[in-house]
Amino acid sequence: MDAKAISKARLPSRHVTEGPARAPHRSYLYAMGLSQAEIAQPLVGVASCWNEAAPCNISLMRQAQVVKKGVAAAKGTPREFCTITVTDGIAMGHQGMKASLVSREVIADSVELTMRGHCYDALVGLAGCDKSLPGMMMAMVRLNVPSVFIYGGSILPGSYRGREISVQDVFEAVGQHSVGTISDDDLLEIEQAACPSAGSCGAQFTANTMATVAEAMGLALPYSCGAPAPYEMRDRFNFAAGEKVMELIARQIRPRDIVTRKSLENAAAVVSASGGSTNAALHLPAIAHEAGIEFDLFDVAEIFKRTPYIADLKPGGKYLAKHMFEAGGIPLLMKTLLDNGYLHGDCPTVTGRTLAENMEHVAWNDEQDVVHPASRPITKTGGVVGLKGNLAPEGAIVKVAGMAVLKFSGPVRCFDSEEECFEAVSKRLYKEGDVLVIRYEGPKGGPGMREMLATTAALYGQGMGGKVALITDGRFSGATRGFCIGHVGPEAAAGGPIALLKDGDVVTIDAVAGTIDVALDDDELAKRAKAWKPRETDYESGAIWKYAQTVGSARDGAVTHPGGAKEKHCYADI
Repeated sequence: MDAKAISKARLPSRHVTEGPARAPHRSYLYAMGLSQAEIAQPLVGVASCWNEAAPCNISLMRQAQVVKKGVAAAKGTPREFCTITVTDGIAMGHQGMKASLVSREVIADSVELTMRGHCYDALVGLAGCDKSLPGMMMAMVRLNVPSVFIYGGSILPGSYRGREISVQDVFEAVGQHSVGTISDDDLLEIEQAACPSAGSCGAQFTANTMATVAEAMGLALPYSCGAPAPYEMRDRFNFAAGEKVMELIARQIRPRDIVTRKSLENAAAVVSASGGSTNAALHLPAIAHEAGIEFDLFDVAEIFKRTPYIADLKPGGKYLAKHMFEAGGIPLLMKTLLDNGYLHGDCPTVTGRTLAENMEHVAWNDEQDVVHPASRPITKTGGVVGLKGNLAPEGAIVKVAGMAVLKFSGPVRCFDSEEECFEAVSKRLYKEGDVLVIRYEGPKGGPGMREMLATTAALYGQGMGGKVALITDGRFSGATRGFCIGHVGPEAAAGGPIALLKDGDVVTIDAVAGTIDVALDDDELAKRAKAWKPRETDYESGAIWKYAQTVGSARDGAVTHPGGAKEKHCYADI
């Protein structure tokens, strides 16, 4: 592409590269080795969430170098920068998890500030671990400059005594170890074998769920989000993304042209069809919010309700992301959904074509059983279900993929933190049939809305995964399985009904009818609400305190600013 074909007259970088007054600005660019011709070209931000915290992110910097080659080949000037990532697998099960959801906002904010401060014209964003994916996509929609999203790719499966394993098996092995089913040596062998390469968790946990979303929503190139991190073919996608963003600049195709109500519905459909993470019900409203689109938990749940579950992926199924990619990738999943009327085919994408046009040459693969035809689903209802009732007036969410029993009723055991519940589970201080309630773990009350994987995995490892239920105003990991209900709203810190529960109250969950209720009448709930007092946290300063001051309800995505509907100018148009 000829850079002369792209005028800077309306591009943000004109504010730092054009005219005599910008000589000081250009001097900094010359200092970094740029030529006069490169300075005259569009400046493309190449943002990655690289760090050495976990395998999810470790390959992102290398992949970014290939993106930069693609940008340069198309006569753009790439400018690389990094932002943070908090990796859930390491933050899990302790106070570090309070930083996880907060990091989503910091990622979006830091990408926005870097782009704004340096007046970059477009964005290619690379992300690996859970919150970095929605954080990067939120930044793209907020800035609304031409953008392409790149997922760093999933990890390869590990091998343990002849069978494939993932980090999910390690978390569940902790539960097995606690009841003496496996030895210290067995646990060590499992933990050393589970994660053999770079890449994000291999099953349909939050990272792979949001990667699937990126393709379905149209922000990522087809097939690019399915290729595992170690596969050399990732370089082809990375180079192509760099070239493609230059085409998007020339054609002025922007994220808000792509992220629409229809594309958000497509995204929710692929989450349901793949048995994806319940965290998508938090992140999709947050992405919509950046575009000024109202799309809350109940809108997501409505799509879940009418979309079949067709991809046999862990944690509820038997396959990993690598297997789906080799069977035909995310386009194979989308193709059968589109052909059976579950997707909007007229949505534009970063290819410059519609979703239906992207799917024209995708052929069904009869030689695989990872993805079932949408006409012959694993189950007719989706892998994730929304709930509502007197315990959750603002809604809740449960992942039902792979579950045989969809109803549960029992007496509650209340815990005011995950640590309290995990200790009780570790010591087997609960009974079959109990409903374990973990509260004050919501966005504001946590603060930070922690995931509860350590507790749920321990229950499963003890063989109690389907014999108790767990309810929280916090979140669950995409790796969670069992009868686990999260995102209960209003949260306990806001005086929601979950704060009013007492040990012994009977709660009934019906994932078929979509209800969650406690056997208390309105008068009793009102009486308890009158006696309830707000609970202080021990986070009274710093980033987590600051987050708690501004964060909203999980129903609306736990967002921290007014969003696209309130903006008076868009960065892309400065």
